[in-house]
Amino acid sequence: MSSSKSIQRPFSVRPPRRFVAQPSRRNPLGRNARPLAVWLTACVAALALASTTFAQAPASPKKAAQGPRPASPAAAGKGAAAAEKGAATTTKGAALTKKGGATSASDHARIERGRYLTNIIGCHDCHTPKKLGPNGPEPDMTRQLSGQPQGNPVPAVPAGVLSPQGWIALTNGDLSMWAGPWGVSFAINLTPDLDTGIGSWKLDMFLKAMRTGKHMGEGRPILPPMPWQDFGLAKDEDLGAIFAYLQSIPAIHNAVPDPIPPAKP
Repeated sequence: MSSSKSIQRPFSVRPPRRFVAQPSRRNPLGRNARPLAVWLTACVAALALASTTFAQAPASPKKAAQGPRPASPAAAGKGAAAAEKGAATTTKGAALTKKGGATSASDHARIERGRYLTNIIGCHDCHTPKKLGPNGPEPDMTRQLSGQPQGNPVPAVPAGVLSPQGWIALTNGDLSMWAGPWGVSFAINLTPDLDTGIGSWKLDMFLKAMRTGKHMGEGRPILPPMPWQDFGLAKDEDLGAIFAYLQSIPAIHNAVPDPIPPAKP
């Protein structure tokens, strides 16, 4: 019997295939994803290097020798004039701001000085109407320095009361109306009301009034009990401060009557 020999092939191990990425929803490029990413990275690096090199590249010797292109004479002159004008405007504005700030501070200090002097020399005693307080009459600051209240009646002076040996003066409850040998005088409105106060006065008029004892510096005599003789001894700076304060307070329209001359004997 013939016997058949089976041919046995040697056992061989087939090398495993390399894993190849297949396209999927998360990686649609499949095996080309990584090479493409490497290529894109190289391109970006090359562009960055080219930009840096171009920015640092020196100008050509010819252009460097020529320098920047000069502006035309007309444009240069116009630009210089505009710059000079702008600088002058800025300097002028700074000077005005500095001057204005100093003036404002000076005015404030002057007004405060005038307020202080007005309070200590007794201007409110006669020129501010009174109201009844817990300790008797006191200045009504809602009508400060507005003088004898308009429309208040003037009481008759009893005969024989005023005499050198008796009473020399009489006054009302506001201390704004005084009767004496000079007749009847009234404290004027010192607020800056233009019609009834001293709003139309100038500083020189105020100074002259305090120096000469004349109303507005050249009018009728300033009557007692106004102590203009004492105020006339004050410095111009102090009188100017008082005037500045009087011009800064609220204006009150209050027409004060004119003085009444003494009765004829």
